[in-house]
Amino acid sequence: MTDSLRRIAALTRHNTILRLRDPGPFLSYLVMPMVVMLALQPVYRRAFPDGTIQIATGMLVIFSVLALSIVGTATLTERSWHTWDRLRSTPVTITELLLGKMLPVYAVLVLQQSILLVYGITILGMRPSDTYWLPVVAIAVWGATLLAVGAALAAVVRSHGELSAITDIGALVLTTLGGAFVPTTTFPHWLQAVAPASPGYWAMRMLQAALRGDVPETLAPALVLLLVGGSAAVFACWRLSRDWGRATMV
Repeated sequence: MTDSLRRIAALTRHNTILRLRDPGPFLSYLVMPMVVMLALQPVYRRAFPDGTIQIATGMLVIFSVLALSIVGTATLTERSWHTWDRLRSTPVTITELLLGKMLPVYAVLVLQQSILLVYGITILGMRPSDTYWLPVVAIAVWGATLLAVGAALAAVVRSHGELSAITDIGALVLTTLGGAFVPTTTFPHWLQAVAPASPGYWAMRMLQAALRGDVPETLAPALVLLLVGGSAAVFACWRLSRDWGRATMV
């Protein structure tokens, strides 16, 4: 156990350095939602009863899903650098590799979402309930889900171009379907029936319920997202253990 923790710590330190050397994507997905929130808040406040919460949580979900590219790149880079086989030839296990690589990225996702929520409260005037631990749980769960889905996605795509296309298109489709732009109650009936197929739907429900202080409505979507994330994590470990690094980059 001690050796395993030591290996995970070494990989975490290395990947933390890599993330710090390339802060551009993080800053982009932090500044852009802030600008959009500030510009559109007056429109949302007039259009919806909880307009400030809608715009704050909606932009948080949209840009955190776009940040899947950061998660995917963290793993896919090993393929383009041809270093995955070297890592696999060491005593490090797949689980240790993923933990060492993903823990810094998880910190980035949690930091992004935390800053955006604080921004919504302090700048936009969003008024959450006094149940402060619920937003913490919601951010932790949503970040873990994105991390697992991003790892699974990186194990499937064959190039950074494919990753970029899938994350951009997927983020737009899943977050729109999930009600990030407008509440799902405004959708046509057939689209409302399809909306729960999107993880973004459960993220919006969870985050908004957490800000209202509704414990059951926060934990139920959180359980759904944990099941999605757990399935994605299992798939990522399975796929990455099957000579993934030896595939040819396109």
